[in-house]
Amino acid sequence: MAPEQDDDTLACVVSGDGRLRGGASLKFFHGPMGAGKSTLALQLDHNHARQGRVGLVLTRLDRAGPGWISSRIGIGRAAEEITDATDLRALVRGRWADGGRVDYIIADEVHFYTEAHIEQLAELVDVSDVDVYAFGLATDFRTRMFPAARRLFELCDELVRLQVEVLCWCGRPGLLNARVEDGVVAREGAQFVVGDTDEAPAEVRYQVLCRRHHRTGDLGPAANLAGQLRLV
Repeated sequence: MAPEQDDDTLACVVSGDGRLRGGASLKFFHGPMGAGKSTLALQLDHNHARQGRVGLVLTRLDRAGPGWISSRIGIGRAAEEITDATDLRALVRGRWADGGRVDYIIADEVHFYTEAHIEQLAELVDVSDVDVYAFGLATDFRTRMFPAARRLFELCDELVRLQVEVLCWCGRPGLLNARVEDGVVAREGAQFVVGDTDEAPAEVRYQVLCRRHHRTGDLGPAANLAGQLRLV
């Protein structure tokens, strides 16, 4: 007689090809602007898809507009745009109900997600054996952690700080994302203001700084030159 299957095992059977791997994980890749987070998200999706795995690609508030993941190096792809009301578990179950598979999730711009979304992602890993690869900023322009990022730090199986070197204007490692309003480093304001969009005020941009120059608000000699990073 075959052993009785618990609810977790049955969920895993539904989610894939009938084999219980039991090895899914929640990984959070984080770094400042320009560290290559979205580029890596697209590369991971490409690599997994080449091996026959089926993914669900999610994003929120990408500078290119709803339903798209864009990278600074010019590559991009369509993605599922989520909102505060999105239940990620229901999204995956909907794919299953339609006869599809979800072997992994790419969650880009994850700092814009809610803490509830992070709990849902962790549940999909633990209950449904779906791998989750999350990408985003850890801290906002005030150097405070985004709520979703903080929850990922608390829950993730693996925390990966991206190693692509991002520099402050002084040559030190650029660790912090400064919001610049009218040429001055902002210290207060709404946590979410996305640059490079029609909704963003023209006088708002973002610049990566080292801790010393973020603290002093020194934007460097090239502060007014075009081409500075403008998105979170």
